[in-house]
Amino acid sequence: MSHPAVPFRDALRFWLKLGLLSFGGPAGQIALMHRELVDNKRWISEQRFLHALNYCMLLPGPEAQQLATYLGWLMHRTRGGVVAGVLFVLPSLLILIALSWLYMVFGQLPLVAGAFAGIKAAVLAIVLQAAWCIGSRTLQHPLLWGIAAAALLALALFALPFPAIVLLAGIAGWLGARRWPQIFAGGKGHAASGAPDDSQALINDHTPPPPHASYSHGKLLRLILSGALLWALPMLLAVSLAGSQHTLPQMGWFFTKAALLTFGGAYAVLPYVYQGAVTHFGWLSPGQMMDGLALGETTPGPLIMVVAFVAFVGGYGAPLFGAGSAAISGIVAASWVTWYTFLPSFLFILAGAPLVEHTRGKLGFTAPLTAIIAAVVGVIVNLALFFGRHLLWPHGLAAGIDWFAALLAAASLWALVKGGRGVIPVIAACAGIGLLRALLA
Repeated sequence: MSHPAVPFRDALRFWLKLGLLSFGGPAGQIALMHRELVDNKRWISEQRFLHALNYCMLLPGPEAQQLATYLGWLMHRTRGGVVAGVLFVLPSLLILIALSWLYMVFGQLPLVAGAFAGIKAAVLAIVLQAAWCIGSRTLQHPLLWGIAAAALLALALFALPFPAIVLLAGIAGWLGARRWPQIFAGGKGHAASGAPDDSQALINDHTPPPPHASYSHGKLLRLILSGALLWALPMLLAVSLAGSQHTLPQMGWFFTKAALLTFGGAYAVLPYVYQGAVTHFGWLSPGQMMDGLALGETTPGPLIMVVAFVAFVGGYGAPLFGAGSAAISGIVAASWVTWYTFLPSFLFILAGAPLVEHTRGKLGFTAPLTAIIAAVVGVIVNLALFFGRHLLWPHGLAAGIDWFAALLAAASLWALVKGGRGVIPVIAACAGIGLLRALLA
């Protein structure tokens, strides 16, 4: 049975709207796409939506942005995927560049610093809530708890690199599935209740893959070569102009690795970014990293866009190819890092989606992912310990705990977990409390 195509103009308006309104992290963004595309517009059936989501959950990188790219590609070929993925990211990038500039120019003023002191307490609570939410979904067996604990100890005690933890967890999942397949079977995706009849969707589970979804070795090879050129040409230009030790090539390579090696969503990539950007390269301080995470939480788009803030701060004031001002240096760095962070996500979808469309109902290789996400829980707890140490004992353990920060973080955690409050209201409330404290002081 044939169905009318989704008008590209209508899809373009939807992807722009999604990029502007996609607050609430990946869960909220996926829920928004499901409500609009499956329930309201009925462009995509429930089963086709979940099949695409299951594939995106297997990939490193931001699954919500990858899902938008996949669905855009499914409806309107490569141009649809590129438009959907770019519009999912572009509004957030522009907003974060503006906020990053304001932060660098005015962030040291007492009132602004007071507001950010309150926001840092909310950030600690948000990271702890992320560990709780992912852990409650993933750690369904003592063996998975053990993997999470091992990852925490590997980072906290032995400073094992994050890619090594991902690799070891994946191997553990692959080996564990051979002995205990039921433990590492993984979930089935984000099913939704009350979905409309799939047969009413324009693209449903009974329609064959569209003509552009045909798989061929030649098409895959051309895509891989195109992706390699898009990665290599800017990098070669930067190296030839400034050398391999310049900030831009270092950022490009570092965030490419982040895009390729981080499974489990945005909170999984944050420890790796912290480890590299703060500890190794020194592009920003621990306090600035927490401020950037807060700004990322309050803007639309994927939370991984915090990398734009990291790059802006790292490039601010540095002479990037003769850029005359600190702001221009920051903008160049933020745009550069966004390119290298999201380029692999586009390639994963455009290269893998044709094959996935022909394997509907057979995608079940989730054992390594299950173990990796279990390890991610331990990694996020380690990140919370990092943040907690700098927030609660800013002047060292001997100086005593900052009780204002501790009580505000505890209240924020209660509001998120027990009170059912959203991230943005909690951040706004903490900023207001911090600002009021600064005024009184």
